[in-house]
Amino acid sequence: MPRYLVERTFTDQLNLPVPGQDPSVRLQFIENNALDGVTWVFSYVVPEHNKSYCICEADTPEAVRRAARRNQLPIDRIVEVLGLDPYGFSSV
Repeated sequence: MPRYLVERTFTDQLNLPVPGQDPSVRLQFIENNALDGVTWVFSYVVPEHNKSYCICEADTPEAVRRAARRNQLPIDRIVEVLGLDPYGFSSV
């Protein structure tokens, strides 16, 4: 399954989930993604909480775009990526 790096800029600060918060919001994102076969793997957020970089698995960038629209998330750029770590090639 291809992996994509999704760059997002938020006009308002991103509200990050906190421990003990109702998990239903995160579950709704997962369910919306599943409708297009998108799996959210991991996200990085800048300290100012106005930009994120998400790793997603999906068949196509268009599937990522559809899921983002459904979740009302912005997309600046989508780039297909291959995994590489210091211990070997994980997805190349």
